[in-house]
Amino acid sequence: KKTAGVLGDDLALNAQQVTGVKADRELPVVFAVARGSFVNKLILVPAALLSSAFAPWAVTPLLMIGGAYLCFEGTEKLAHRFLHPAEEAAHDAALHQTLADPAADLVAFERDKIKGAVRTDFILSAEIIVITLGTVAAAGFARQVSVLVGISIIMTVGVYGLVAGIVKLDDA
Repeated sequence: KKTAGVLGDDLALNAQQVTGVKADRELPVVFAVARGSFVNKLILVPAALLSSAFAPWAVTPLLMIGGAYLCFEGTEKLAHRFLHPAEEAAHDAALHQTLADPAADLVAFERDKIKGAVRTDFILSAEIIVITLGTVAAAGFARQVSVLVGISIIMTVGVYGLVAGIVKLDDA
């Protein structure tokens, strides 16, 4: 329940990351981002467990920093959209022109999309892991490990499975 808001952001952002990718490449891009998400969690879960073991007082400040960063990101995106609409339109036009150009390097375009999605996933996954850790902070170490690993797997498979379904809805 506590991670539902961040999970919704994760889902929306990752579904948006395949915008502009050719239809036959959508699923490979989603699965590449899912692999990156698993790698993120392989870094974040041990880091969260170490933090909980050696600096349990750090859980609340980490939550606050993560929340503040997500607020900053959202505000920055909205401010850019409303304060610089001409740049936004020019960016969209350049994107459409690049996608229409048969000589364009679409592999590099996909790679950039994947990197951006994995970077965003890292921030959102960190917030989910810290929120989850906060709920089991008083539990024993084995329970913390099992809950964090379980949530990491369920969230990643759930989010990217749903994203794969969303991006393929247009084919149905």
